[in-house]
Amino acid sequence: SESPRIVVDFNASLMGLQGVVNTYLSMRQPANFMKEVLPQKLLLQDANERQLRGTKWNVPLINALVLYIGMNAIHKGQAIPMEMFQQLVCELDAEGRYLVLNAIANQLRYPNSHTHYFSCVLLYLFGEIQLEVVKEQITRVLLERLIVNRPHPWGLLITFIELIKNPRYSFWSFGFTRAAPEIERLFQNVARSCISDETSAP
Repeated sequence: SESPRIVVDFNASLMGLQGVVNTYLSMRQPANFMKEVLPQKLLLQDANERQLRGTKWNVPLINALVLYIGMNAIHKGQAIPMEMFQQLVCELDAEGRYLVLNAIANQLRYPNSHTHYFSCVLLYLFGEIQLEVVKEQITRVLLERLIVNRPHPWGLLITFIELIKNPRYSFWSFGFTRAAPEIERLFQNVARSCISDETSAP
């Protein structure tokens, strides 16, 4: 139930967004915030900076925003943050969505309140959003972290294991898990490895 220590000043990375985000968190206003206002603010405005960074999205801002929204949910028990994550994932393009999902996965670490909350966010998004492309991207974000050398963060393991073992998510029924024989073998190998890690953990 403890919150992790945050050593980075993510408030500075929010670039003054706290006020409008707080207004939306409290009143769901302005009405066009999630569809128009926020996606525009997450874009890099300078063409040279876009070219330099190789993306049109402001990645530090996305990371800071995801953490800020999540911390509001943890400390205030609001439902609006989960709606915001769902709308962000649905409204942004494939690259923006991938960056948001990575920002969420960054919080899957050791047992603490942030890990628990952001694990619930990813599982909620996988279960509630019907677009298979979103489910595939969530899986990709987790898988990219699981195929690297161990040890894997505890939160990453428990999230993936819950995804593949809980019948609610019907994980193995989706076409992307069987897109090619080598992909299917990769999923099965990672699944076995994760379950082995969980059972061998002290």
